[in-house]
Amino acid sequence: MNARRATFALLAAALAPAALAQTSGTPSHDPFGPVRPPQLVPKLQLTAEDEQRFDLGTRLRGRISALQLMFTGCSATCPIQGALFGVLAPLVAGQREMQLLSLSIDPLGDGPAALRTWRARFGSHANWQAAVPRVEELDRLIDFLRGRAQGVDRHTAQIYLFDRQARLAYRTADMPPARFVAELMRELSRMR
Repeated sequence: MNARRATFALLAAALAPAALAQTSGTPSHDPFGPVRPPQLVPKLQLTAEDEQRFDLGTRLRGRISALQLMFTGCSATCPIQGALFGVLAPLVAGQREMQLLSLSIDPLGDGPAALRTWRARFGSHANWQAAVPRVEELDRLIDFLRGRAQGVDRHTAQIYLFDRQARLAYRTADMPPARFVAELMRELSRMR
């Protein structure tokens, strides 16, 4: 199984530039890969770990963003996702236009203090923040991302990449390697 994952990771890293460069006008309905055409994020209000409220589109606009779904009470995939962003953050550090956002899918259980504690477990990085949507906007967020999972986990372990226009441009497979995501972010930053 580890050899299969390693092979997938190498293949994915090699194909990252080509995957982003696809210019087909065909809409993307795949569970991962380029989103064609890119989709503008809907208006969604979030509360950040520093207790500031913001609109997701406003926060994404002007930057290349990697977003993941998680919740602090998760003991299965979310700690792995946190560790992945903990590895990814230094790979894109120093590139002011790049940011990471961990969005909780538990607006009733995850407040700013819980988000700060969860994220701190994986390192303090200036380009990474956690936030939670309002209860009434959670379904709209998950549906937009197509982030619902079948089975025990309530959400996918994908990373969603947004371009500077706050448009969803790429969905990764579950648990992508951090270096693959960093390369995708760099490719998006080269696109105008």
